[in-house]
Amino acid sequence: MSDSNEKWARIQNKKRSGLLVPLFSVYSKKSLGIGDFEDLKLLIDWTASTGNSILQLLPMNEMGAVSCPYDSISSFALEPVYLSLRSFPATEDKTIKKEIEALRSRFSVGGAAHLDYAIKKEKMRLLWKIYCLQEDFDNEEFNRFMEENHYWLFNFCLFKALKEYHHGKAWYDWDEKFREREWTALEEFKKEHEKEIVFQMWVQWQAFKQFRDAKAYAQSKNILLKGDLPILVSRDSADVWAHRDFFKLEFAAGAPPDMYCAKGQRWGMPTYDWAKIKENGFWYLKEKLKYAENFYDILRIDHVVGLFRIWSIPYNEPAENQGLNGFFDPRDEPKWGGHGKEILQVILDGTKMLLCAEDLGVIPRVCIDTLKELGIPGNDVERWVKDWDVRHDFLSPDEYRRLSVAMLSTHDTTNWPAWWENEAGTVDEGLFIRKCNDRGINFHSVKAQLFDPAFSGHGRLRWKNEINSEDNLIWILGKRKEEVRDFIDIYLNTYLEKEKLWRQLGLKGAMREASDARIVRAALKITLDSKAVFCVNTIIDWLYIFDIWKGDPYQYRTNTPGTVSEKNWSLVLPVSLEDLLKHKASAEIKKMVTASGR
Repeated sequence: MSDSNEKWARIQNKKRSGLLVPLFSVYSKKSLGIGDFEDLKLLIDWTASTGNSILQLLPMNEMGAVSCPYDSISSFALEPVYLSLRSFPATEDKTIKKEIEALRSRFSVGGAAHLDYAIKKEKMRLLWKIYCLQEDFDNEEFNRFMEENHYWLFNFCLFKALKEYHHGKAWYDWDEKFREREWTALEEFKKEHEKEIVFQMWVQWQAFKQFRDAKAYAQSKNILLKGDLPILVSRDSADVWAHRDFFKLEFAAGAPPDMYCAKGQRWGMPTYDWAKIKENGFWYLKEKLKYAENFYDILRIDHVVGLFRIWSIPYNEPAENQGLNGFFDPRDEPKWGGHGKEILQVILDGTKMLLCAEDLGVIPRVCIDTLKELGIPGNDVERWVKDWDVRHDFLSPDEYRRLSVAMLSTHDTTNWPAWWENEAGTVDEGLFIRKCNDRGINFHSVKAQLFDPAFSGHGRLRWKNEINSEDNLIWILGKRKEEVRDFIDIYLNTYLEKEKLWRQLGLKGAMREASDARIVRAALKITLDSKAVFCVNTIIDWLYIFDIWKGDPYQYRTNTPGTVSEKNWSLVLPVSLEDLLKHKASAEIKKMVTASGR
């Protein structure tokens, strides 16, 4: 028995499979520069046609300047770029109709590898024109929406109007009276900019209605929508501006260094002051859940370990140090368990949605145990589901955690074919350099002896086959075994990694370096056949078994952590949703899902 039993019963406690699809990555022949809420219905149709019963989306909150779903300007407000203009009567206006067609031509997504987020500014301009054509705002439904969401809606819309007034500057660079929320100044601004503020409310109302409509459509097709609750919010957000006491602005959140990220990560968002949030009865957290419940059946808790302890980096730490010089908050490790469990209990008690948790990275045992106790599935990513301590090999499908979501890749990793070709059996070069420097080892000298340049690239180093024992490694490093135990651990868990997985894939013949449809199909089968209650794979990985992606798979990824790039959060599928619905992929995926018993 667990605290999640009622939630499991609501969605039926059975093995399910699903798809992870960013809405910005899909499009229809009617899309205006980006996938929208109407396109979401076509995506739901495709999900149903593949035999999957879960559709997982990335966070749908309004994004900031870098267009990152995990660095949103609100924990509540929806991203207006996803609004479909098709449902507005005003789009029949000749002028607006002409502008829409011009934009559709300018921002054509068919054939583009990445979308252009400049469409957002153009869409908002059109929405303003449509809004100005409205005659009656004394609408009972609109008034009810404003009343039911008063906790966050007005502050957010005031924030948006003030941001435009300050030409897009961050709130901490505004005029002091607005930055410090002086009551008289805000009241005066409200009177002078009432139309702009109500416009932002109207936009959120329209997004709410369209998303709710898509949710009802998913329900009619027996598809569960899985949302994503980012653990953090942008420093330049309405949340921070309105509730500054809930945040520790002197710190930036991130992640400590590990074997996959040599310098760790610095995300930049402020950490929470949970003591202050608790003093307020966790109302801020409860209201987030209340609004998300309008759209989702299942909710993914991003970076759940951050609820137990979060890596905090002094805000004035030089950016090039990334996550190197931080500390865990709370600092006192014995407090982590109680801290995380209390917050998770508030989340469990505050929603009807089934919870899942992203528990990747270096996770303390107390976090894993608490998730199990509360009945919350974690993530089992195939490339990391290993016995790291004894066998140094991949776990079999029946060794996956029952209470988990199995997958090949995440939105933050390379797709599986790119991992197979470029990362399997390798070491992060930056991490290896740092460890060599710490131990006084000449990196360039040992690199030539340890790693094969023909199979190294993208910042990854592949071991030479002849480095076939710990003794070889220790001799080349020129140190005593006790001094290089971390090097040995890395070696044991990555040496001949591809060959080990090849045996598990059960494919005939010698191990092949290049990925192909047969290899990806076998990898997908591992996750489908696993003991995990859910199996949710990315649409990128699925489409690799149908030769839809062309060229080097390394170029097709949703996000590269620790970087800011126009290629992050903008990848677009090479086929439209209409073509996908007619593609043989639907029947083939359904056959695999059905055979797995999901």
